[in-house]
Amino acid sequence: MGRVYEALKRAAAHGDAKSKRPDDAGPSRVDNTNGNAQHANGNGAAHTRAPVADPLFDRPSAFFHAPDAAHSSASTEHTAQAGVGSALPGGVAARVAGATVDAVGSTRDATYTSIEVVTSRVEPHLVAITDPRSPHAEQYRSLRTRVLHAGERRKVQAIVVTSAGIAEGKTITALNLAWLLAQTDGVRALLVDGDLRQPCAAAYLAFDAPVGLSEVLAGQASLNDTIVRLDPSGLFLLPGGTPRDNVAELLSGPKFSAVLAELRRSFNYIIIDAPPLGIFTDATVLINRADGALVVVRAGRTRYGTLDRVLEPLPRERLLGVVLNGADSAPDAQSYYYQRRYYRRDETQPGAPTKDVEEDV
Repeated sequence: MGRVYEALKRAAAHGDAKSKRPDDAGPSRVDNTNGNAQHANGNGAAHTRAPVADPLFDRPSAFFHAPDAAHSSASTEHTAQAGVGSALPGGVAARVAGATVDAVGSTRDATYTSIEVVTSRVEPHLVAITDPRSPHAEQYRSLRTRVLHAGERRKVQAIVVTSAGIAEGKTITALNLAWLLAQTDGVRALLVDGDLRQPCAAAYLAFDAPVGLSEVLAGQASLNDTIVRLDPSGLFLLPGGTPRDNVAELLSGPKFSAVLAELRRSFNYIIIDAPPLGIFTDATVLINRADGALVVVRAGRTRYGTLDRVLEPLPRERLLGVVLNGADSAPDAQSYYYQRRYYRRDETQPGAPTKDVEEDV
């Protein structure tokens, strides 16, 4: 836990002095080898900085600071999708107590409802959608790169994104990461709203989703009926559906095992937005069934003791990293992220050669 403490202390030194609002989140850069953290946005954060990724993502106690990542968006053009086949990471379908793939509906060759995501209506901190060329979105791309590289070393297909407590930025982080994964050539990505006590992914994307995972687990709907495709990114979303109280029981049962097994056969990456670790056992149940977890914390809000308590029971090999929100970047890092050199054509002279232009972002 020494790395966790060191990372939070360094970020807090920049973020604590400026009393941020509870929803203010932003990832900051971290040196993973020394436990430095990177900042990332928080749910509904009014001020954002995107996640900055550092080396050794596959290290159990690596850290990723995403400066107010909740306020960046990256809706770049979606590249051609690769077909689903035997090359995709697979999983054996669970057939326990009658919970077969037929019970949830096969998703392999399903045709899903498509929803056009309107940039002007989505949660502003989804910078992957609202401001894809921003430094904040670029930091989320760094986080995506770490995830992709981790998958080259070991199986990292189903990833849980959770937090130590409430209002720390987990949903925003999950959505930005999933959106960018879906834009990666050859990647078929799915976001699962696994926070069944308070599902909000669909609301952040500005559309209604009355049925979702909750109804699938209750036997009231199939995956084919609930999964939607989000254009233009090509990201697939399994909404949470109707809020429930017996979430841990539902997620621990054989039906969820069948659902996850089917999803593993149909998608390269499954990002699961889970409830906070420090409040419910739901996230722990999900992490034990997934391949890894990212834990989101907020500088100046998350207590060291709380973080220590929620991370202690987690298997070290499942902890992919910690995303630190709400911490200001150091001056040198700030200049790196906010002052960049772009190559563009001089719009005043059509046909003029490309020239180097320095811009403040």
